[in-house]
Amino acid sequence: MTGSRTLRNGTLADGSRVDVSVTDARISAVSPASSAVAEGDLDLGGALLLPALVNGHAHLDKTLIGSGWHPHRPGTTVRERVAAEHTLRGEVGVPVVERARALAEQMISFGTGTVRTHVDIDPEVGLAGLEAVLEVRDALRDRLRVEIVAFPQSGIITSPGTEKLLDEALAAGADLVGGLDPDGFDGDAEAHLDVVFGLAARHGAGIDIHLHDLGAPAVRQYSLIAERTRAEGLGGKVNVSHAYGLGSIPLDEARRVGGLFAEAGVSVLTNGPAGPMPPVLALREEGTTVWSGSDNIRDAWWPYGDGDMLAIARQVAYQSGFRTDETLAVALDLVTDSAAQAMGLDAYGIVVGAPADLLVLDVPTPAAAVAAAPTSRTVLHAGEVVATRVETVELG
Repeated sequence: MTGSRTLRNGTLADGSRVDVSVTDARISAVSPASSAVAEGDLDLGGALLLPALVNGHAHLDKTLIGSGWHPHRPGTTVRERVAAEHTLRGEVGVPVVERARALAEQMISFGTGTVRTHVDIDPEVGLAGLEAVLEVRDALRDRLRVEIVAFPQSGIITSPGTEKLLDEALAAGADLVGGLDPDGFDGDAEAHLDVVFGLAARHGAGIDIHLHDLGAPAVRQYSLIAERTRAEGLGGKVNVSHAYGLGSIPLDEARRVGGLFAEAGVSVLTNGPAGPMPPVLALREEGTTVWSGSDNIRDAWWPYGDGDMLAIARQVAYQSGFRTDETLAVALDLVTDSAAQAMGLDAYGIVVGAPADLLVLDVPTPAAAVAAAPTSRTVLHAGEVVATRVETVELG
């Protein structure tokens, strides 16, 4: 967007009514609401105005959206589910680029402005998934910011050739290097982390590690990750996704790990449903940055989901037992400000200088945005409306 416009009479999360001016795709002023509406302005009518939502963990390359319905194939372990996914790859007739774009477009329509997506890298698929998602990122660059993690879904140590492919993926445009259960899947936490942190250092990249392990093995790996993050000076650039182990241990032990993560600069991402929930409030009290993402959406791993991050915030809130307005606002924070902090987004929010990526909801408060499941919404990217959802209910 070039030029300027003003969004009139929006309600911020703190309840204040404001006008937000946009110039050359960025917020140029935030001022008390006035009654004047000029040509080209957008009157929000007091609707809740939020910065665009952030999806901290997705798998665009895996989704089956756009390829018809595929019955879920259950598996009891991560290894079994990886094998089932490999089988399904050869049976889906719709190219990755088409399915990934269909899901990304759906995310935009719900109000997501930034997504971090993990892309499978292994000797079987090579860099094909990455190439598809890079194409989607380029095609949607005016409506969605896409950050890519080169993700070793089939392991590193147990999958010879993957380390070289991860190196190539980072050189080809991936932004972060991923990891997967260094101990529980790959069987050698130290060797796995040697590769992940070594690649990060070589490419100046961030790190995002899937960690599903529970109990004492998980705690050991958390400690290793925190130690290496401190040693490599990577505070603020390392994330542990899922961290189910934090929900499987006594609360005081989870708080201790939260303190280690806060000191080292390691964030924790939770999407809620597939394992024990990390104790969100306790971790935040220890200083850990906690945020959220959708994880799998209608793929070989998970038959649910549509890309709506407000639904994810509600899911996390429900499983965490959040009921007050204050705790429901925390759930919204997991997909807005805390998510932006974890990703290192520059000048995020409804502040002067931030990108004018915004979401308008017909609800009164952040708590209602989470609990009331609003379906009517207006989505703006760079100050331009890119999606509108309107629900009409007729009684009779």
